Amino acid sequence: RGAARAGRRPLLGGPGRPPADAPPADAPPVDRAELVHALVRRAGGALLVVDLHGADETAVLDRPVLAEVAHRLRSGCGPHDLVARLTDTEFAVLTDLGPVLAYALGTRLVAALAEPYPRPGGVSRVRASVGLAETTGGEPEDVLRQADLARRRAVQLGRDRVEWYDAYLEEQLVRRLDLERELPGAVARGELDLVYQPVLALADRLPVGTEALLRWRSPALGTVLPEELLPVAADLDLLGEIGRWVLDRACRQLAGWSEGGRELWMAVNVTPRELAAPDFVARTATALAAYDVPPERLVVEVAEPSVAAELSTVVARLAGLRSLGVRTALDDFRAEHASLAQLRRLPIDLLKVGPHLVGPGADGQRPLIDVVANLGDRLGLEVVVEGLESDAQVAGARRAGCRYGQGFALARPAPAERVEAWFEEFPSTPR
Repeated sequence: RGAARAGRRPLLGGPGRPPADAPPADAPPVDRAELVHALVRRAGGALLVVDLHGADETAVLDRPVLAEVAHRLRSGCGPHDLVARLTDTEFAVLTDLGPVLAYALGTRLVAALAEPYPRPGGVSRVRASVGLAETTGGEPEDVLRQADLARRRAVQLGRDRVEWYDAYLEEQLVRRLDLERELPGAVARGELDLVYQPVLALADRLPVGTEALLRWRSPALGTVLPEELLPVAADLDLLGEIGRWVLDRACRQLAGWSEGGRELWMAVNVTPRELAAPDFVARTATALAAYDVPPERLVVEVAEPSVAAELSTVVARLAGLRSLGVRTALDDFRAEHASLAQLRRLPIDLLKVGPHLVGPGADGQRPLIDVVANLGDRLGLEVVVEGLESDAQVAGARRAGCRYGQGFALARPAPAERVEAWFEEFPSTPR
């Protein structure tokens, strides 16, 4: 037993003399070809792909910094681990450690690479994203591809982290790459579309407005919904272009419905990043004027969970919109302590909440929707309950005193033509 322990190599370069075939601590990284050759010979273990990013605009990934990166990687690895250079800012580590220890190694390398890099006149800081893939039974190029896909996932999730490859991850990342390839030019190609979900007065179930919902009708990818589309648009800096198209199309549609004698409102969703644009208020005024739409007929919605990081900017832009006469709404209100604290600061007219607030409260207490409706009344806000999918939810929202509702139980989203046909079932009275 003691002899077996003595013959076992240190897992992470611990004390003891390194094996005779181990590279010296200051050995330069091998190239990709040598790494592939080593992958062929490995029966098991893991491959870590390390992607480097400057921590800020002042960070410099020059030769001295990259040399120190290679040294830290070599120092943090075991004597049999192989360090390779893939590109200017990508390294790889091939280890025969099992999954748990390989993940721990990746975590330690991320921490080691985050330490400051002394430079003349200051320091540089580096962030690292690490992708991990098991090497067992895989062709070298497949293992490299899998580790690189995991590396991309680490970058998307915020960097300074380690991510493992799995088949679902590959499916998601391939989908993401397809979206990134196809989305640029979608506006110019006429692939974007809006559907409209009516908002009804709960007292008499008559329509008072609609919410414009974005759809991307991609010939290659099919219909893509906002929750998948918008994060890609943000990363590609396309939110402004898409947001301008949505606002223009919504105002044009609202003007068309007004000609038919229906005084409905139109709600459009915007992100804090869109609101932060210096010309957002002026651009909104231009769109309203272009189609002769009364400002009070437009509602600009921003989601509550995304507001906190840009609160001061959001407050300023919403105030600017209200000065035009545009109404504003806080969507997806969570009714949590932080939500309540910032609610008084936001210049809004409508408060939109989900159906989860309609159900019975904990320990037999009254439903949260009663509290929110009471709060809205005190602050002069109209409450809209969205996502209503049953008559019981509709009844609960109305019983709490909420004035408006939307959801499948009331009306489904549909193209403009179908919504217009649905409107014909109701009298054209001002709401």
